[in-house]
Amino acid sequence: MKKSTDILNALPKADSKIIQAAYEQALNSFHHKVIVLDDDPTGIQTVHGVSVFTDWSEESIEAGFLEDSRMFFILTNSRSMTEKETIAVHETIASTIVKVAERLDQDFIIVSRGDSTLRGHFPLETEVLRTTIEQQSSRQFDGEILLPFFQEGGRLTINNIHYVQEGQELIPAGNTEFAQDRTFGFQSSHLGEWIEEKSDGSFTKENTTYISLDDLRALRMNQIKNQLLSVTDFKKVVVNAVDYDDVKVFVTALIEAIQAGKQLMFRSAAALTKVLGVIEDRALLTRHDLIQEQSPHGGLIMIGSHVKKTTDQLKALQQNKEVALIEFNTHLVLEPEAFQQEIDRVIQQTEELLVSGQSVAVYTRRERLDLGDDRQEEELKLSVKISDAVTSIVQRLTIRPKYLIAKGGITSSDIGTRGLHVKRATVAGQIKPGIPVWQTGEDSKFPFMSYVIFPGNVGSRNTLKEAVDILEG
Repeated sequence: MKKSTDILNALPKADSKIIQAAYEQALNSFHHKVIVLDDDPTGIQTVHGVSVFTDWSEESIEAGFLEDSRMFFILTNSRSMTEKETIAVHETIASTIVKVAERLDQDFIIVSRGDSTLRGHFPLETEVLRTTIEQQSSRQFDGEILLPFFQEGGRLTINNIHYVQEGQELIPAGNTEFAQDRTFGFQSSHLGEWIEEKSDGSFTKENTTYISLDDLRALRMNQIKNQLLSVTDFKKVVVNAVDYDDVKVFVTALIEAIQAGKQLMFRSAAALTKVLGVIEDRALLTRHDLIQEQSPHGGLIMIGSHVKKTTDQLKALQQNKEVALIEFNTHLVLEPEAFQQEIDRVIQQTEELLVSGQSVAVYTRRERLDLGDDRQEEELKLSVKISDAVTSIVQRLTIRPKYLIAKGGITSSDIGTRGLHVKRATVAGQIKPGIPVWQTGEDSKFPFMSYVIFPGNVGSRNTLKEAVDILEG
């Protein structure tokens, strides 16, 4: 492990004013609509004032195109899907985007927003998008940009190695718990090797293009543009970055390459979307921003993520004596009748506490359901049943909580789309760095409520408790 301060302090730094001026000048002539396909709801964790659509109907995609904003999000939640489901969804989305864009005569770029710790359906999603668009339009893609940098979550790429920052330490992503993900696990921290690993050798580290920190910091934009112009056959481009200025320099060169005719696909974490969408920094949201009306009811926290960070944050939340805790024994999913009784119990207790003014945290049993390595597909199906059950708790609520927090990407997606029936939401901002808040739309179950989407892998041990403290006042 490496000391982050030692590494970051050793890097040369360019003048931010020069970078900002070049970036703004490039954007003045760049009018593509940026469409972000988010594989869980946490990709909005760097933005505010943009729309999130939870379906991909022609009507929704056209509405996104017609907005004044440079960018809109479509929540696919594909990280919870099988490969077959993911293919079908991305074929449909790509076809609809092409149809709408041609009718409106509007150019676009697509960003496939994935997890900043490299989990998700890669390279499947971007390959499906590429193939579908090429089949249904005259567009031919030259390459794919990979930029997993996410400053707010401590995800940095240095010398082509992707790191996760823990305190003062930089840990190669392949050495973290996220690399042990049962569905999307990996071994490589070097992004060229990771691409080779994930593509089963179809793309190699040797034929990957690397945008170095040295070139970014020296503002060698022409060189970076020429690197992009030389990419062919959908080969991959890895972008190193440790702060937003690095991304701005890259985007400045990128726009020049696109305007020179380069067709590129994008797989990134949340930082690239902020820079492409020209989202300015905004102060963290306060209780006054988040809770507009006084409610006699308690707030609700739904905790589904099983990563160690979430479990540690749950333990810290237990110190808040104002919040009642209800464990949901999700292992009963193997016994359908007992499982239904458990769901009913949790809902009844939750409603009783909420109506009494007590805030409640409902959390799934912390031990993972493990059926063995040879039954992963069955395990995934059971995890969907568990997620459905967690969602049903919100679906069946008759009491409007004064706020709602969902912990975990899949959990927050399912609760947002099926529990709250959100079709379109506005990103209000962030309650803590990397932790976004939706304002639900007027057609949702609880209109204009603050819905906090709390990623499983973001924050320190006390961040969940701190977010609840803000909302409790």
